[in-house]
Amino acid sequence: MPDVVLLDHGLVAEIRLNRVAARNALSSALAEELTAAAEAVRGTAARAVVLSSADPAAFCVGADLKERGGLTDAGFMAQRLVFRRAFAAVRELAVPAVAAVHGHALGGGYELALCCDLIVADETAVVGLPEVRFGIVPGGGGTQLLPRRAGYGVAADLILTGRHVRAAEAARLGLIDRLVPARTDHEAATELADQIAANSPVAVANARNAIRRGLDTDLAAGLDIEDSAWRAAIFADDRREGVRAFIERRRPDWPG
Repeated sequence: MPDVVLLDHGLVAEIRLNRVAARNALSSALAEELTAAAEAVRGTAARAVVLSSADPAAFCVGADLKERGGLTDAGFMAQRLVFRRAFAAVRELAVPAVAAVHGHALGGGYELALCCDLIVADETAVVGLPEVRFGIVPGGGGTQLLPRRAGYGVAADLILTGRHVRAAEAARLGLIDRLVPARTDHEAATELADQIAANSPVAVANARNAIRRGLDTDLAAGLDIEDSAWRAAIFADDRREGVRAFIERRRPDWPG
């Protein structure tokens, strides 16, 4: 049984964490499979991705500390490269990604969610970056992605205390994007991905690129990035089809 499964649902692909017996704990093998699955999305027709869990009780409990307990220093460094590739593969997916979170999403598990563009979590969700409690620093992007999402103070609170945060507080602090009833995270995340996939892939790609690049610059430079994105979209066939479809009162058939 693979630790990660890639499901092709047409315009929406699903990357499903499938190491259920270990609560999807991140082993080297799972990380390698995750990298392969994320890279394989490029070979599909997907315009959005859902990152989900096959475990009904948890999204991902973080790194496999049992596996790490047997690693030498050299083993840690080798695993580090494997893990960095996996997180980067999710973060650099060519299309928007939506995490469907329930139960525990801790450490590297929450960092996987942070690598996605949007996080949908149900009322059972518990998120956190508890690495400092084990003498470790978040290494899947948490120290960089969380302050960009929720601000310095919230990020410092979570990272420096290592505390766990339940769903309602997570929504209030901006640690997740949408809070939904228990056991509906997968459905809600899929609906959100469907909404994204229904839009112009050219416009979505350029808008997403503008948002991401703009985070790392000042307003004036960000507005120039936006202008470039606007120009790329306005001269594309998708824009022409979008206008025609509006006039003809039909759904667009995006050339992409």
